[in-house]
Amino acid sequence: MSYPFYILSICKFDLVKEGFKVKMSEEFPLDHLSSENENDPFGLDIEFHSEDIDFEISQVDQLRSWIRQSTTEEQCELVHLNYIFCSDAYLHQINVEYLDHDTLTDVITFPYLAPPNIEGDIFISIDRIKDNAESFDVGLLPELYRVMIHGLLHLCGYGDKTPEEKTRMTEKENEKLAKLDLLL
Repeated sequence: MSYPFYILSICKFDLVKEGFKVKMSEEFPLDHLSSENENDPFGLDIEFHSEDIDFEISQVDQLRSWIRQSTTEEQCELVHLNYIFCSDAYLHQINVEYLDHDTLTDVITFPYLAPPNIEGDIFISIDRIKDNAESFDVGLLPELYRVMIHGLLHLCGYGDKTPEEKTRMTEKENEKLAKLDLLL
């Protein structure tokens, strides 16, 4: 199975990492992607993939609706978003290669447009999600959804480096998760 959108996104990130500036409207036209999210019957504005693991997300339509709603609430415009579920080893390799961090992490977000426009890849380690769920004594799905929305909030411009930013991020996560409960 091929994943043309997020592979293209990785190529774009490589260009940016190597010092090339990528102007989306010129080098990578987006007219093949849906910009009318509510009118996208195939859900191509938000895609779910897995790498290096056997994992498939459930309740895809509800999750897409929640992600679109969350994006709109943050006054952002969703262009295209990939969630890539993977193993610790896979995400660690990305962390080392692209961010020069030799640590395990639960999520890495690669933005390709600046807010308010949302286009990016969100890589999530299912191994970390399982460990976090056990450590925090929560279910696997609530922890997965928290990390999914955490990545989206980064694309919307929220940080988590300072104590104030972490507090605001957690508040936003909780706000969005409460709305997901209503959809599921």
